[in-house]
Amino acid sequence: MQLRDVESLESEVRRAVEDVTITDIHTHLFPPSHGKLLLWGVDELLTYHYLVAELFTVAPRSLTPVKFWKLSKARQADLIWEHLFLSGGALSEACRGVITTLNMLGLDVAKRDLAGVRTWFSRQKIDEYLPRAFELAGIDYAVMTNDPFKPQEVKHWEAAKPCPDYLRTALRIDTMILDWPAACKTMSAAGYKTDPAGGAKSFAAAREFLLDWAKKIKPLYLAASLGPDFAYPSEAAGCAVIRDVVVPAAMALGVPLAMMIGVRKQVNPSLADGGDGVGVADVTAVQHLCQEFPKAKFIVTMLSKVNQHELCVLARKFGRLHVEGCWWFCNNPSIIEEITRMRLELLGTAFTAQHSDARVLDQVIYKWAHTRKIVADVLVDKYTDLFAASWRPTADEIRRDVRAIFGGSFEAFLAK
Repeated sequence: MQLRDVESLESEVRRAVEDVTITDIHTHLFPPSHGKLLLWGVDELLTYHYLVAELFTVAPRSLTPVKFWKLSKARQADLIWEHLFLSGGALSEACRGVITTLNMLGLDVAKRDLAGVRTWFSRQKIDEYLPRAFELAGIDYAVMTNDPFKPQEVKHWEAAKPCPDYLRTALRIDTMILDWPAACKTMSAAGYKTDPAGGAKSFAAAREFLLDWAKKIKPLYLAASLGPDFAYPSEAAGCAVIRDVVVPAAMALGVPLAMMIGVRKQVNPSLADGGDGVGVADVTAVQHLCQEFPKAKFIVTMLSKVNQHELCVLARKFGRLHVEGCWWFCNNPSIIEEITRMRLELLGTAFTAQHSDARVLDQVIYKWAHTRKIVADVLVDKYTDLFAASWRPTADEIRRDVRAIFGGSFEAFLAK
């Protein structure tokens, strides 16, 4: 049934966004069977690298990164709680996210009782807590990041440990593209005859390595995080690896190559993971890949706000390019709103609005709560514009569109 007034239209849009089941297409989560690789709990939330970096914008001179990293995780969390939440107002998106998470878990954040929050988390069992977090976030499944070049991850996959259906895999291949000699060392140790000098036989062995890992973990896509200097074609060794190993392997598997482009690694190494920055990338690298491999599929998100418009226009030209997410430094309400409006205006619903990029399980709770609110506001405006032009959407059509940008378009793209 068509909606006949603006008030009922807005109500239906907000209800659809609130009710939609989300597919979280990029996270850094792991199954409970992978032990300490799955991060969760309040101390992990508070010591996440977003907040560590923010701490050192306000910390007293006496608190240096060197001193900070020597402290226990609990003491690090205490300092972040003290300086960013109690003294700093908790106004940043990262701070607000912690508050939203605790509130949605039913904890009384008004008490500002970190000790009490820790006690509550200490009573949780991860096998029960993980599905509860997903339920609060409204997620059907999340895609993990699984790296065959990290021994601490490989040992769990080699042991064929169980993985619940609500966690799916992605095969992470940064090392293969960015540090071919290091990748060769790992692959050769595993019995794949690769050579740092490259060459046809070496690249064939590397493709076999990827295909065998795909049989083992069944990834939805191959993935790599690349710098703002990423260029294709180029003389860089990684360019040949993409051309002769990665894209052919992805095509043989029938899966996309997902590229996250624009991270400037270790601008400030003293902050560890929090020391990465952002740079404006060259979108023509993606264009050239789409042109050279018209039968391949690419999923792309870019870190700089500056790149978003050009990437969006490019996705209009290549149907096998899927744009997704407001990644990392773009994961802020004002930027998410702007990017989502632009994508709707240029792509309709043929994109994925967001991914959580969660490294700590609890983060999925706040990231999706915040994103739902922002996207609902944008969609209300867009549907109201259509309504003013006498287009009368039905409730089913609205729910169809909402699901599309929260995972439906991603799944349709995988099926292409």
